[in-house]
Amino acid sequence: MSKSKYILPIIIISQFCCTSLWFASNGVMTDLITSFNLDEIALSYLTSSVQFGFIIGTLLFALLTIADRFSPSKVFFVCAVLGAFFNLRLVFENQTFLTLIGMRFLTGFFLAGIYPVGMKIATDYYNKGLGKSLGYLVGALVLGTALPHLLKDLMQGYSWKTIIISITVLAAFGGLLMLLFVPNGPYRTAGKKLDITICFSIFKNNKFRKAAFGYFGHMWELYAFWTFVPILLKIYENSHSEVSFNIPLLSFIIIGTGSLACVLGGYLSEKYSPKNIAYLALLFSCICCLISPLMFQLKNENLFIAFLLFWGMVVVADSPLFSTLVAQNVDAKNKGTALTIVNCIGFAITIFSIQLISGYKDSTDSNAIFMLLAIGPILGLFTFSRKKVNS
Repeated sequence: MSKSKYILPIIIISQFCCTSLWFASNGVMTDLITSFNLDEIALSYLTSSVQFGFIIGTLLFALLTIADRFSPSKVFFVCAVLGAFFNLRLVFENQTFLTLIGMRFLTGFFLAGIYPVGMKIATDYYNKGLGKSLGYLVGALVLGTALPHLLKDLMQGYSWKTIIISITVLAAFGGLLMLLFVPNGPYRTAGKKLDITICFSIFKNNKFRKAAFGYFGHMWELYAFWTFVPILLKIYENSHSEVSFNIPLLSFIIIGTGSLACVLGGYLSEKYSPKNIAYLALLFSCICCLISPLMFQLKNENLFIAFLLFWGMVVVADSPLFSTLVAQNVDAKNKGTALTIVNCIGFAITIFSIQLISGYKDSTDSNAIFMLLAIGPILGLFTFSRKKVNS
């Protein structure tokens, strides 16, 4: 087996282990609310604090060109250990809402050295077939994101603190794997000096800009959908008294199925181009947003679950493809910074969509609020399709 063949599985496993930190609090949200006397709205604030930490982290990492100037595997390891530490802090006694927000913010901050840096490492190893490689990598992110929901279901007899500790250990293990077994890749071109202007100059490239804006439209929808999957299931359950869902398990399956779509999209992109597959995925997820209010009226819960499964696939299938287009349309020495700044802006957008849906949900009983998730895909489709990006 060639070196590059075993490198990708290690990157995937490491990414899966470390990105489980992302929704760690969401998987035990009910327990956190009970243990620390939080309001129900804490869900959106704790989720957004991770996103905000990630945004600040990626902004600093991009401005300082960390992933291009230093060994990406070492950056990944240090951030995995620190992210795991702040995740572990959730189990400490006498927490307040503000300290929980702080711990989730810091966890998000160090995720900035995990997710985009993991993609940067993949681009350093895989020149041809990058879409397929990033498909596996983002698929690992999706599974890692969904994992806390599965642990919540499997570990019902255990304390919620055990779940948090398990995720912490998993993240530290993932960072160690990357440090020990993934050296600098053959296609890595190290940045020689600090240059904060890179974050701005790369957007002068029209092809890069179009790919980035397509990604931004996709991000408006993605994390808001993931955040509200348990809520979508609960709304349907409340509207149909005869229905009783295993919400943690279904949340894992609906979110986790997106990993298969990422891999499938990566393979299809090799035949039909990343641009074409990304466009179709964004279009289908936009349609799901627009018809979502009608789906709550379905009498058959299996059809409703099937709809959410499809939505869970198309909502993320374009993510690795947009990242592929971003990486292909920037100088090799700036790939890490480009991926990081695009992630930074994309995740900043997620805060607005999560808070928008959360705010409207508290003020109305209408399920039409989820149509607002279509705003991003519509703008992304318009911008992305105006000119040819790259094939």
